[in-house]
Amino acid sequence: MSAPAYDWDFSFLWHYRWLILAGLGITVAYTIGTIILGLIIGVAAGLMRLSRRKLVNAPLIAYIEVFRCTPLLVQIIWFYYALPVVLGIDIPATLAAVLVLSLYTGAFYAEIVRGGVLSIERGQWDAARSLGLRNSQLMRHVILPQAVRRMIPPFMNQSIIQLKNTSLVSTIAVADLLYNGQMITAATYRPLEVYTMVAVVYFIVLFPLTLAAQSVERRLARAD
Repeated sequence: MSAPAYDWDFSFLWHYRWLILAGLGITVAYTIGTIILGLIIGVAAGLMRLSRRKLVNAPLIAYIEVFRCTPLLVQIIWFYYALPVVLGIDIPATLAAVLVLSLYTGAFYAEIVRGGVLSIERGQWDAARSLGLRNSQLMRHVILPQAVRRMIPPFMNQSIIQLKNTSLVSTIAVADLLYNGQMITAATYRPLEVYTMVAVVYFIVLFPLTLAAQSVERRLARAD
């Protein structure tokens, strides 16, 4: 005996349109904010990782590997529930979410920066040094302009992933798109329609960004 057909009905979502838009706004705000903070952290950490001093490298390697090798969801929960116990202070959910997302993406950005700089051929370094350029001048005028072009595609891809990562902040009651979707589900008992809507909204936002990233990557490849 076959199960009865499900009666799909998306019309009720119109009554929650402002809640959905508010959640999307929070998602976009967290994405942009943590990408900016992550870039600052990542560029600084990535350039410092080029140092040969163990006292500089060791803590940076620890930071990068801890955040890259543990699940983001675990990090969010730990920062929100365990870190306040360790520090003896309250950490609001919004602050915990920003800290974790920024440090997480910063760890990936750091490796992108380090890999981009190290990908420049040794001949470029030697030629610049033969001109008498100091290390800071060599990096600023010769290496970084070339490395940045190679960093752009992975930077864009990681930033797109960051938009999806923000959905995990709903686990600590940050009112992003997914969390507001959960609230609508609790009020309407229509999870299939709600989560379908949430998936469609994410797709509408992410798909054009993915196409843009691919277009930039093709242009940079042709320019090379």
